[in-house]
Amino acid sequence: MLRIKRIYDEPAESDGYRVLVDRLWPRGVSKQRAALDLWLKEIAPSPELRTWFGHKPEKFAEFSARYTDELEKNPEVSKLKKLIKQNPDTTLLYGAKAPAINHAAVLQKFIEDTAS
Repeated sequence: MLRIKRIYDEPAESDGYRVLVDRLWPRGVSKQRAALDLWLKEIAPSPELRTWFGHKPEKFAEFSARYTDELEKNPEVSKLKKLIKQNPDTTLLYGAKAPAINHAAVLQKFIEDTAS
């Protein structure tokens, strides 16, 4: 099962394999508290796309399309898919405040839609 979760939420046993998918380290979170198995920063949106989006809800549809285009060309996607096959319980961690309007939600949908 592939889940997404804010890195600021408490780690849980049910998280399984924990992967941070942000390009920048989240403020105020120690490496110990993060309880990460992997930091896959290269799978995050490009700095230009992240800056353009600015977490503005009205830009989310366009952001999703642009980020999906980036993911289709990103070699880190195959690495993540391999990790998910090896660790069926995987949680993608992100720092954004909005639970549905963030890149991890787009990434989760992309992985699920392209699963083979």
